[in-house]
Amino acid sequence: MRQKMFSIGDDFWIDDDEGEHLYKVDGKALRLRKTFVIENRDGQRVAAVQSRPARIKESMEIEDAHGNRIALVKKAMVGPVRDRWRIKQENGPELTVHGNILDHEYTVEDDGFTVAEVSKKWGRLRDTYGLAIGPDADHATVLAAAIAIDTMAHPGD
Repeated sequence: MRQKMFSIGDDFWIDDDEGEHLYKVDGKALRLRKTFVIENRDGQRVAAVQSRPARIKESMEIEDAHGNRIALVKKAMVGPVRDRWRIKQENGPELTVHGNILDHEYTVEDDGFTVAEVSKKWGRLRDTYGLAIGPDADHATVLAAAIAIDTMAHPGD
């Protein structure tokens, strides 16, 4: 994922290994809730991520293309460097996130099995990092969860 340096809102593209645009992430500016809409390259909505203000624990909802909640991403503090996060899917297993979130070095696991990995070592440019998502994982949910985690872990960026 690569974020535009100067834009209104937080817009960026998610590219494949070859650098081809797969998804556009449209960060909606001037809203009370942080909102990111994920669209495929044809401009069709795939998912959305929204903050949940006025909650004791910070969390973000993931919605499908029709606006139905499909997952909730919540932080469960473990320590100052190694955080733990949970992705509670509505119709799937609860996923856990382990690793160094601040440095974009973490895994997404389903009952101890890695379903996705996030790493800056795959990013060629500043402000980029890579996602390797397993074939059995719901790609839209994992991409949206990575956006939610990044937004909550780096609130000023």
